[in-house]
Amino acid sequence: MPAAPRPPRFDPADPLGIDDLLTPEESQVRATVRRWAADRVLPGIAGWYERGELPVVRELARELGALGALGMTLEGYGCAGAGAVQYGLACLELEAADSGIRSLVSVQGSLAMYAIHRYGSSEQREQRLPGMAAGETIGCFGLTEPDHGSDPGSMRTFARRDGSDWVLTGRKTWITNAPIADVAVVWARTEEGIRGFVVPRDTPGFSAPEIRHKWSLRASITGELVLDGVRLPADAVLPGARGLGAPLGCLGHARYGIVWGAPGAARSCLETALEYSRTREQFGRPIGGFQITQAKLADMAVELHKALLLALHLGRRMEAGSLTPEQISFGKLNNVREALEICRMSRTILGANGISLEYPVMRHATNLESVLTYEGTSEMHQLVLGKALTGLDAFRG
Repeated sequence: MPAAPRPPRFDPADPLGIDDLLTPEESQVRATVRRWAADRVLPGIAGWYERGELPVVRELARELGALGALGMTLEGYGCAGAGAVQYGLACLELEAADSGIRSLVSVQGSLAMYAIHRYGSSEQREQRLPGMAAGETIGCFGLTEPDHGSDPGSMRTFARRDGSDWVLTGRKTWITNAPIADVAVVWARTEEGIRGFVVPRDTPGFSAPEIRHKWSLRASITGELVLDGVRLPADAVLPGARGLGAPLGCLGHARYGIVWGAPGAARSCLETALEYSRTREQFGRPIGGFQITQAKLADMAVELHKALLLALHLGRRMEAGSLTPEQISFGKLNNVREALEICRMSRTILGANGISLEYPVMRHATNLESVLTYEGTSEMHQLVLGKALTGLDAFRG
């Protein structure tokens, strides 16, 4: 009789066997980005975070460009044309290193580059995208304003026509990459509705002061965009972008990356807590042998791998062209919320050591406080789903 097949073994790092659902190419992308992050980010990230700086940002951007991680899902112009799951796995590994590094990639590719690729003219694409894909040119995305975050439709930044030119006046805030960006995609109200503009850094009247004193995303460069009568030629406008749906379409693409990225931060914390629980002894034995600790670890593993399954499901739907904005809200709401809880629970296992930058846990937890807010707060995504479920709009009375 033939030998009975060997029963499958339980893998603590992949308890649901999700790896079996990935193609070899997807697994290779994940491994490549993980190695890069281990070599180029992890050795310096705690110090950068503590000092509130990212001194090698341009060097890292060029390396990410060489990896094909910038504008990863876009076609042509030096972009990789990768699948949605490949991009998601890259976000997973980048955020496992630090949310700020994933934010750099998301803003560059899913916001600034995506806007130009999706809504720009052929001349704008040819002029801007190759340099951005290579990481030689840094972009940013100006939508949020000091008084208008969750309600971008009420933005005050205004663009008026002056002959064949446009003149922009206004202010944007909490803009990732702004102080170092070579080009900004700026959204403004016009007499024709909301339009998008490609604004070079050296345009007179444009400035991008840095926002300091942050306690989250400290290894990410954040700033304002100040537009004081910025004069642009007619060909600076994105011809395919009319109305609020255009910037919201860009945000949907970025939110998808967060659906994958947030579990990366959670995975890093869970791995740290597991290792710590095996070596930290109290009352004569490792704390991982106590029931409360094991219950915490089990709960964290369940939520992490449910989040990864959700991310993979949404990625396959994006690849099939069937992903809806409400489904992205579903993923962003769940995965960031659960990732933050995993970070907080991991901190309790590490005890006082959990607040030390010798471990990544508190850094990930504070970073995720920003991820919880940007690209739509949890409350806004709850209302998106509430409207979809009930057919009733709670955004406006």
